[in-house]
Amino acid sequence: MHSSNTGSTPVEQRIDERARRFLATAPPGGGKAKLIEFAVFGLKQGWACIFGASLLAVLMAARLWYPDSAGLARNDFLTIAAVAIQILMVSFKLETLRELRVIVLFHLVGTVMELFKTDMGSWSYAAEGFLRFGAVPLFSGFMYAAVGSYMVRVHRLFDLKFAGYPRRWITAILAAAIYANFFTHHYIWDLRWVLLAAVVLIYGRCVMHFRVFRREFRMPLVVSFLLVALFIWLAENIATWSGAWLYPSQLDGWHPVGVEKLVAWFLLMIISVVLVAWVYKPQPPEADSGRRRQVPTSAALR
Repeated sequence: MHSSNTGSTPVEQRIDERARRFLATAPPGGGKAKLIEFAVFGLKQGWACIFGASLLAVLMAARLWYPDSAGLARNDFLTIAAVAIQILMVSFKLETLRELRVIVLFHLVGTVMELFKTDMGSWSYAAEGFLRFGAVPLFSGFMYAAVGSYMVRVHRLFDLKFAGYPRRWITAILAAAIYANFFTHHYIWDLRWVLLAAVVLIYGRCVMHFRVFRREFRMPLVVSFLLVALFIWLAENIATWSGAWLYPSQLDGWHPVGVEKLVAWFLLMIISVVLVAWVYKPQPPEADSGRRRQVPTSAALR
């Protein structure tokens, strides 16, 4: 959460200062140092997921405890809760206004696709409540916003740098093609496998550099895409179990979402990556190497 370069919120800066003092005496090597790196990694990931985790918690709570006889429809309650979470995120400075622009844009992108997909019968929502566009309750857009929120937050929390990042105009064309295919495959050929190959071709040489605590790690960017898509797929299983929406095969009884949806989430995530790249221009590791050499080993949750 290094404030000078990653745009940390004031809350994150205070957490960083306290964490730095707490971890200043941590050993620089050995098993304990590796355990600390792993613990910090988990804490950062949890902090990056705070919007999505809060939304999933509300979905599960509504499934378990929201009364069927309530005067307010469950879908409307979920929409109001999602709006409240977003307001709290900004009010308590857990999210920057710069990030909010990307989140809102991804919210709109997702809502437009939701309107089309529900009309085509790809999935469905309970027909209840007033806060909706057609068959789509307004809380649905916040689920896409949760993905956008995670992407922008993880970018600064891990001080991401990219070696061999493709030209942004190429990635923009790829994202537009992916988005269009979510609509056009209902009428013409489904190009998802071609687009998947294009993602591997365009991003295949890119290596992501990220800092957890003291150490910098590297990972092929395509591998990170796959891991995030897997995480979203797991969250989707929780959401469908909660009844937030259902696929046609789940109408007669819930069962885990098929693994083939991983491809769809993998491709949809590329859209969020491209949107984030227009807010946080991808920087190569060399651009920051001088500053990193001056960072003391006691620096904490950057």
